[in-house]
Amino acid sequence: MKRLLLLAIAPFLVSCSSFNGVTSYLKPFRIDVRQGNLVTQDMVAQLKPGQTREQVRFILGTPLVTDIFHTDRWDYVYRFQPGRDNQELQQRRLIVYFEEGKLARLGGDVVASQGEAAAAEAADVAAKPATRVIDIKSAEGAAK
Repeated sequence: MKRLLLLAIAPFLVSCSSFNGVTSYLKPFRIDVRQGNLVTQDMVAQLKPGQTREQVRFILGTPLVTDIFHTDRWDYVYRFQPGRDNQELQQRRLIVYFEEGKLARLGGDVVASQGEAAAAEAADVAAKPATRVIDIKSAEGAAK
């Protein structure tokens, strides 16, 4: 009896699968995937040259990558993949360099904002992502 019922329903089910009106609305739900350390510009703005590793860890959190061969370098990597098709993948990277246990310089694509010039520069960075190295000592010396 079950087989007969299955044979009777099968042609209707097959015809529904080719009907694009129903299947275009039925899509599986995909979640947003966030991986790594989210480092904002406000967090980077709190960093000052000469800070210890503990102070940097307090501000930025534990680094995602600590290399045993490069002990004076911490990598903070963040990746956001949205579940929707109309949004694009976001990736950020910040590299923190230490010299003698103190913060020396920063590298990557997350920088501290410094007024309107930084806003215009951020618009350029949004257009084309670039990696840059920031020497904290020279940036502070130029500000004084």
